[in-house]
Amino acid sequence: MANLNISGTLNILRLFANPTLCLPHYTISTFDKLPVPLSKALPSRPDIRAVVLDKDNCFAIPHSNIVHPPYQAKFDELKSAYPGSQLLIVSNTAGTGADPGFKQADLLERNTGVKVLHRATKKPGCHGEIMDYFCGLPETKVTRPEQVAIVGDRLFTDVMMANMMGAHAVWVRDGVVQDSSVFARFEKSLASFLQKRGYEAPMPKSDSE
Repeated sequence: MANLNISGTLNILRLFANPTLCLPHYTISTFDKLPVPLSKALPSRPDIRAVVLDKDNCFAIPHSNIVHPPYQAKFDELKSAYPGSQLLIVSNTAGTGADPGFKQADLLERNTGVKVLHRATKKPGCHGEIMDYFCGLPETKVTRPEQVAIVGDRLFTDVMMANMMGAHAVWVRDGVVQDSSVFARFEKSLASFLQKRGYEAPMPKSDSE
């Protein structure tokens, strides 16, 4: 039961009411194409003060706890732009109930030098815990969710979580390796269907609003 994503199962029902929750604000093919700083690439040039990274098939090969070597330079660039507590890894494997004793999280932190969020709820339902983390650390200067960007390869977890919390969603479309699962194909088909019909991701409020 520890590996069952109850949060994902329940929150996916939200798509029936608002399918645009699975649409990203910005799309890149692979992690090494991530623009840094993110504020320059995102619509409306938001004031991005912190970045959340997914792990599996985002910057790491699935089930690996190291940065995929071709992405190391981009990872280091991101760490320089968002130092210390401004960069956070939120994985649905490391740091969750699927990670007994948080051993994977500890190893991932040692290998990357980036904090891994420990939490009880998996994505997309852990957005409150993410905001509690950033707002609890004054050095991040995060006071509102639209100051956060979330980078990940899954539309129904990473992107949906960003939209649910009012953050900016950056979708890594192709990942480190090809994901040909039925679920991944369905995600991409739905996003393509919505975008062709003119749907767009819900935009977070700007700092001036």
